[in-house]
Amino acid sequence: MLDRRLAFNKHIMAVTRSCNFHAQAIRHIRHLLSTDLAQTLACSLILTRLDYWNSVLYGAPVSSIQKLQRVQNNTARIVLQAPRRSHVKPLMRQLHWLPVQCRIDYKVSVLTYKTLNTSVPQYLSQRINRRVNARTLRSSATPLLIQPFARTDFAKRSFRCAAPGIHFPRLSSEATHCLYSNLG
Repeated sequence: MLDRRLAFNKHIMAVTRSCNFHAQAIRHIRHLLSTDLAQTLACSLILTRLDYWNSVLYGAPVSSIQKLQRVQNNTARIVLQAPRRSHVKPLMRQLHWLPVQCRIDYKVSVLTYKTLNTSVPQYLSQRINRRVNARTLRSSATPLLIQPFARTDFAKRSFRCAAPGIHFPRLSSEATHCLYSNLG
């Protein structure tokens, strides 16, 4: 569901509605489930919907991402049977779940890695270019990408601008560890 500014508001509303429905269903039967089973249900019914096509949300407005984050926070509280007002960061750490924005960055990073290091469709590998140094420098071993110029915020959300634009320091230390352990 597209809109004029690619904010994906209709898509996000549909995803949150669906996820909230499943979260309430899990809440009703939570007392009958073990924590592992509740986490498995939450991952299969809710987190998969949050992750589906979330790479297109790279660069989306923060207000849109916060709606999805609220769903994930609510799900973490349901799975761990925490009070509604409890702080969610320790719960997310206990469940080993990344926040929504980190999940989006992770997905774009993995797509970039696969584009650079595997035989992907030609149309993806043509969108990003490696930076080539004329001289041998210490940084020559680091695979740097050319950041293309983009005039508008709309253009900065494209894959050719987003792939070199993912900065690993922006990710949390937990997300960086997860990223590096899964990539290599």
